[in-house]
Amino acid sequence: MRKGQLGFLAGTHLVNDLYQGAIPAMLPFLMSQRHYSYAAVSGLAFAASGLSSLLQPVFGALSDRRPLPWLVPTGFGTAALGVAAAGLSGNYLVTWLCVALAGIGIAAYHPPATSQARAAGGSSQKAMSVFSVGGTIGGALAPTLVTLVIGGAGFGGSPLLAVPALVMVILWALKGPWMRARGHTAATALVTGASAKAASNTGRSDDWRSFARLVAVIIGWSIPYVTVTSMVSLHAQRDLGESAAAGAAVLSTYTAAGAVGTLLGGWLGDRRGRMTSVRVGYLVALPALVGIAWAPAFPVLVLSAAVFGVAMFLPFAAQVTLGQDYLPNRPGTASGLTLGLAMAAGGLCSPAFGWLADTSGLPAVFCALLAAFVLPAVMATRLPDRTLTAPAPQSPPLAESAHTEQSR
Repeated sequence: MRKGQLGFLAGTHLVNDLYQGAIPAMLPFLMSQRHYSYAAVSGLAFAASGLSSLLQPVFGALSDRRPLPWLVPTGFGTAALGVAAAGLSGNYLVTWLCVALAGIGIAAYHPPATSQARAAGGSSQKAMSVFSVGGTIGGALAPTLVTLVIGGAGFGGSPLLAVPALVMVILWALKGPWMRARGHTAATALVTGASAKAASNTGRSDDWRSFARLVAVIIGWSIPYVTVTSMVSLHAQRDLGESAAAGAAVLSTYTAAGAVGTLLGGWLGDRRGRMTSVRVGYLVALPALVGIAWAPAFPVLVLSAAVFGVAMFLPFAAQVTLGQDYLPNRPGTASGLTLGLAMAAGGLCSPAFGWLADTSGLPAVFCALLAAFVLPAVMATRLPDRTLTAPAPQSPPLAESAHTEQSR
């Protein structure tokens, strides 16, 4: 495991998903200050999660053909630009286009960054959970940052939201020379380009049938995840009479609990097998979603959201590595589909749930989510495991290798 590279990639994941989490955190302010309806803000959630996620498999396929490391800083930089511009726009169409731009940047980031993280971490579930939790922490910090910036300075302060991306772009530019000076080499991708054919001849065949089942499960995961992320803050304010700060707090609790669940899932996967974290996560998430739907008071909602966040992210790292092991010859495509196309279902369903919220209220939305979540929870318990030995990374020259060991 290359801890330095893995930690740095986790930092970029934090920044990238900070902007993914900033969009739902902005929705209550858009409703209160620009008077958008539930359907309107659900359309923005579609632009961020649905439309953009459809492009992730495209970026994944491109990264399988040849390494595209520049997509990592370009991705989170574009996401920051889109979020900042969306805050400055007073027109709904322009705001929608800016949010879509942010989503495209988020989509471009994930496949190459995930492949690099898997290469740096090897087969360890803990390593992938460390990379994943970077994104989860970013999502957890987003509501607080958005509340401080927009709540304090209004939408005119939106450019301040781009500062974390600017800092990380500078660090990314300095990373290469710094690592080369210390003798470190980039982690070798799992399988790319011509090596895919050689890998398939050694028994590392792609299991598309099992992968399709995994995608179906993650689609069922993404619908409640995206909808709860978009609606739980509004649920606290509109149905339980809480303040905007309280709504941001429950959203932060939910996403922070996801960080705990991601790390716990990696630890559990390394010790009890990754299918244990998958099955436990889905089975615990069901009653937690019941608590969100029928929460009689704010503390119950916070507790239910925390348990739901932990449970939903217990399987996260396992699902990413499982998808890459189902398609060992196409790790970028596997990352793009598990993190992208599957997540699109949640965004594509957002307008429908927004319409349901406008007509029947948010409790009806959470009840519908519960009904839709039962089938994927059952399917998750029947997914087959597949363990493959990752190919050995290319070794640096002997002198450089010795210098690398000394620098560590």
